[in-house]
Amino acid sequence: MKIKNIFAIMLFLISFSFYAQSGKTDEKREKIKAYKVSFLTTELELTSTEAEKFWPIYNAYDDKQFELRHQKMKTYMRKLDDDNINSMSEKDALTLLSQMESTDKELYLLRDKYNTNLKKVLSAKKILKLKKSEDDFNRKLLQQYRDKAAKD
Repeated sequence: MKIKNIFAIMLFLISFSFYAQSGKTDEKREKIKAYKVSFLTTELELTSTEAEKFWPIYNAYDDKQFELRHQKMKTYMRKLDDDNINSMSEKDALTLLSQMESTDKELYLLRDKYNTNLKKVLSAKKILKLKKSEDDFNRKLLQQYRDKAAKD
């Protein structure tokens, strides 16, 4: 493993411990985002030209998909507890289902546009590497949560 990879992972793990102690959701999201940027930068080995074009595309996509997933879906999920579903009229259920499907379509179209824009900036290999690196990052983050929960 390269020294810079080891350094990036160590930085991530040390920094994450500070994240775990933070109390505010927006602060936590920003810290995770910063760690993710650091992790992806190391993993993708972007040239300066690639990085200059990649990060605006990535950040715009990440912000929009976060908004769709966490704000709209969060609203839907609150309505989906058993009591609400049982007391909901069929008309309200159809409306909610339609809203959820619309959000799913928005997410799909957003992802499609993102992939189209990425292909203009990165090679197919780097796009695949990006997808793998995002999955790796998410697994590491999940493992951090699990480790922290096991300690508490």
